[in-house]
Amino acid sequence: MATFNEPMRPYEVLYSEANGSLSREGITVASGQGILEAGTVVAKITATGKYVAYDNAGSDGSETAAGVLLQSVDATSADAGVVAAVRLCEVRLDAMQWAAGLLQADIDAALVDLATKFIVAR
Repeated sequence: MATFNEPMRPYEVLYSEANGSLSREGITVASGQGILEAGTVVAKITATGKYVAYDNAGSDGSETAAGVLLQSVDATSADAGVVAAVRLCEVRLDAMQWAAGLLQADIDAALVDLATKFIVAR
């Protein structure tokens, strides 16, 4: 029998969040990022204010984790709008998605960055 993997559902990464929509924000993912799944940890580019997948080796703002996508988005050929958790929430560590090639030390650094925004991974 075939095995099927169900993709992450929108908002499934959240354990809890602040009242109303205080934890959420509409963001713009920069063109060229490809398809980013719900739960992807993102960083904000300093020069443009657009978001990209977190990369601890970056030097343009991408090295500082700034939020977690709550929905999947396709930013392959154009900027794309999406909702992200950017403050005051708890997220599922096992549901978080990371860019390919990140080491455990990079992930640990991202979790520290997120904690400064009161995004706590459990």
